[in-house]
Amino acid sequence: MKKLFFLLSIVSGTFCFAQKEFQPAGSEIIETVDGDLDGDKIPEKVIVYNTNDTTDTGNIREIQILKMVNGKWTVLEKSRNAVLESKGGGMMGDPYGDTKIEKGILMISQSGGSSWKWGYTDKYRFQNGHFELIGHSSSYGRPGDYWVDVDFNLSTGQLVYEKEVEDTTNPSNGKSQKEIYNKKGLKINLQNRNQEDQRKIVLPKTKAEIYI
Repeated sequence: MKKLFFLLSIVSGTFCFAQKEFQPAGSEIIETVDGDLDGDKIPEKVIVYNTNDTTDTGNIREIQILKMVNGKWTVLEKSRNAVLESKGGGMMGDPYGDTKIEKGILMISQSGGSSWKWGYTDKYRFQNGHFELIGHSSSYGRPGDYWVDVDFNLSTGQLVYEKEVEDTTNPSNGKSQKEIYNKKGLKINLQNRNQEDQRKIVLPKTKAEIYI
């Protein structure tokens, strides 16, 4: 028991040192998550920071993935593009939901809006030397009018679009519809996520515009 406590104390102390070493000046930690992300059965540490740097939509967020190498924490990857700014949720304020690790997949959920609401979850896998977006699921609309669900598997290219109209008396809501489309070739990762120019996909049958 004493040996276990001693080892845990060393690991904890090493992480605290690494955290101070890599933490952006003046930033605050929003969330810390542990889990194996590169398949070596050694947990990485994912830290989401609220930085002091700002834009028109609030404080910039930085996500860091730390990996233990030879007894020392190192930055496996970091990005200021994967997590939206503190006011990026519009009237709903902070869009950040949570970060999870499930079966080696890094998942980041965010949402926002007002009467019209939106939310999405990005799924990243560590491959080809960095974290690539392999899945994106989103929902948006207004309760009582219509709701749209999008499930995009970037690995296979399959995109499933489904719109459910609740208020069919309003012609501007359109009609309920569903389309499955194959779109391959999008290369998105932690570094180039959430660009100023959103990636738009126009579905050939429904003519729905999907923004990733």
